[in-house]
Amino acid sequence: MTMTKWFLLTALTAAMAVPFTRPVIAGEFADVLDTPAIRSELAARATLTGLTEAGERLIAVGQRGHIVYSDDAGEHWQQAQVPVSSDLVAVHFANPQQGWAVGHDGVVLHSNDAGQTWNRQLDGRQVGPILLDYYQHQLARQPDDADLQARVSDAQRMVEEGADKPFLDVWFENDQVGYIVGAFNLIFRTDNGGLSRAPLLERTDNPSALNLYALRPVGDDLFIVGEQGLVMKLDRTSGRFNATPTAYNGSFFGITGKPGASLVFGLRGNVFRSTDGAMSWNKIDLGLPLSITASSVTADGRIVLVSQAGHVLVSTDDGASFQLQPNTPLAPVAAAQVATGGSLVLAGTRGLRQLPLE
Repeated sequence: MTMTKWFLLTALTAAMAVPFTRPVIAGEFADVLDTPAIRSELAARATLTGLTEAGERLIAVGQRGHIVYSDDAGEHWQQAQVPVSSDLVAVHFANPQQGWAVGHDGVVLHSNDAGQTWNRQLDGRQVGPILLDYYQHQLARQPDDADLQARVSDAQRMVEEGADKPFLDVWFENDQVGYIVGAFNLIFRTDNGGLSRAPLLERTDNPSALNLYALRPVGDDLFIVGEQGLVMKLDRTSGRFNATPTAYNGSFFGITGKPGASLVFGLRGNVFRSTDGAMSWNKIDLGLPLSITASSVTADGRIVLVSQAGHVLVSTDDGASFQLQPNTPLAPVAAAQVATGGSLVLAGTRGLRQLPLE
């Protein structure tokens, strides 16, 4: 395992060991779900693992509930008001005002003011009960369904386990319809901006309950990627995420591309490309054996991939080939976003930095 979605080494492990408490002073503990993120002038230099744009604003999320935003393409950053201090992993805005962030302890946050302030919509204390209630109602209608019986049992276990339900990605089609995905096949859909959510665990081709690492559209297609080579595409007619196999059985961490060319990327430099709507996938040789942890697409259609060490690779032929950008200062990277003006902003263990794109 590499360092992307590195919280799966540090957070998934550490968060489950001490699910939702942290020391405040000697002899006292506070629930991070009830403890606002601490204000810090160094927030933009701390570990940040998610990055997106809201109009021309950039927004990054990371450890201890830190969320920062920039209105000058990443030159300067301000810290947002956040009601939790759980580690945050991913962020997405459906439009310049409405956005969502997710992370450990089952946290789902919402902002309606372009990321300046955030409210909690969901946390891990609610996830188990929501699953249990939903699948108990399903089982009442189909009492002999063995799959539903198993899901009720799993939901009861999750209720007993408490808040350690990491969400790993979020994406919204508009300000009402969106999805969140996470560890052990956790997936929810909302049709009302997050006021309520329905689980979709039975609508994924993921019988082993593998971790779901990323959720993103390419053109009209919506993909989920995860462990052991898992790639799924949404069938909008049935509402089911169907598996679309590649020739790789290691973890995929992300999805990128443009209409007509979809790419999934992950461990050890493995990148696969499809130009036929995910009917088939071809491996792209990067010549770089390092895991790919981030991506973005420029306004003129160039596809950018970034390695775990910070190597930047750029494609000008819709992902058929990539060229390594020379003289790039290396530092660990978890997320990337092309900013207004064309610079590349990177987030990672050393905070945020800008790079020019040739």
